[in-house]
Amino acid sequence: MENLCGFMIHILWIGLVGAKTGYGPGEQDWGFVEIIPGGRMFYWLYYTTADVSNYTERPLAIWLQGGPGVSATGKGNFDELGPLDVNGNERNWTWVKQMNVLFIDSPLGSGFSHVDNITLLPSTNNEIAEDLVTFMKEFYEVHRELEEVPLHIFSQSYGGKMAPEFALELYYAIERGELRSNLKSVALGSPWTSPIDSVMSWGPLLLNMGIVDKDGYNMIMESTNRIEEYARNEEWHKAFMEWANTSHITMKVTENVSFYNILKYLKEEDFETMETDNETDVGHVSNHNLILKSLMRGPVSKALGIPSNVKWSAQKSHVFMNLASDFMRPVINIVNNILNNTNLKVAVLSGQLDLICATPGAVNWIDKLEWIYRQEFVEAPRIGIRIDNNLELYEKSGGNLTMFWVNRAGHMIPAGNPIAMSYILKKLTTYG
Repeated sequence: MENLCGFMIHILWIGLVGAKTGYGPGEQDWGFVEIIPGGRMFYWLYYTTADVSNYTERPLAIWLQGGPGVSATGKGNFDELGPLDVNGNERNWTWVKQMNVLFIDSPLGSGFSHVDNITLLPSTNNEIAEDLVTFMKEFYEVHRELEEVPLHIFSQSYGGKMAPEFALELYYAIERGELRSNLKSVALGSPWTSPIDSVMSWGPLLLNMGIVDKDGYNMIMESTNRIEEYARNEEWHKAFMEWANTSHITMKVTENVSFYNILKYLKEEDFETMETDNETDVGHVSNHNLILKSLMRGPVSKALGIPSNVKWSAQKSHVFMNLASDFMRPVINIVNNILNNTNLKVAVLSGQLDLICATPGAVNWIDKLEWIYRQEFVEAPRIGIRIDNNLELYEKSGGNLTMFWVNRAGHMIPAGNPIAMSYILKKLTTYG
């Protein structure tokens, strides 16, 4: 009788919190989860609009944004893969057509996630991972029906550093019986997994593309070599400060090439500074992010019933700066651990036009992996994938590791080449 009552309460609870009408098409759920006293993490779940009898027939994809401190519920949702774009138009290539999508504003302090005091913000990648595991425990308490649904973690940029440790800690928590979850894979998109490898590839890529000359290349490399030395000595804050200097040098010698797409250049109105928690000190916000900010603080906040004291931001400077001493630290060892000690599949996605997390850097850190199927991966053929007679991407797999080289895409792969991204989604999840 006690179990039956519990089950009935659970069904009633699902009816109350699930399948709500939010902002945009389809059924949704959203809310805050208290991660620590004074720290609440926000999520926004879109149930799939696929033609299925029950949404549990399709997998659940988590989306983690980069930054650190960029909002998944805002940027990832409306700029890349959600059902609507920032102008309210329905997106043809939304992931929601194929699977359930869970946007999480992580780390704490990002997007709608917030803390009572900035001293509560995480300062290490492991703290971020542990917070996300805490979130998942609470999430499954509300959504028991999703416990057996295949779970795939997708990420972008700094999310490609957060996601591996989150996946590993979640795997361990499942093994310890702390929660039930059908975790299957982790995908690292345009990943900041090994920051030094990414930064060391800037100069060669720009030189080979003709975006800098030899003088510009030498200026970039002089700075990146200092970063490499700081990283070698584990002087991580110094490495972070020099990274900022390298970024400035790169902008100068390239005439403001976009770090997210080397075929584009930034204009004055594209530059912006991150927002602080002080509303009177928001710096300059780009025109696009002004539109997104108005959307998130206006119609979205109203539709989701966000408390008036919670102010959405595209990226918070406090979140970013609190991780400064961890920013340049690699997580190659975490990926090694996943490949050697779990059954999780790992995918790396890289856009050929990306600079900040350039493809050569990803290739270099993958080559540093030490795992039992390394040779199988090394010897595996790289296969070109043609869709409608267009070469959209290349694929190489060995053991549980797959790398995808995505053509005609920059940093934001889902938006840059949605055709290739759709292939990758089906390849990794099989939609079931």
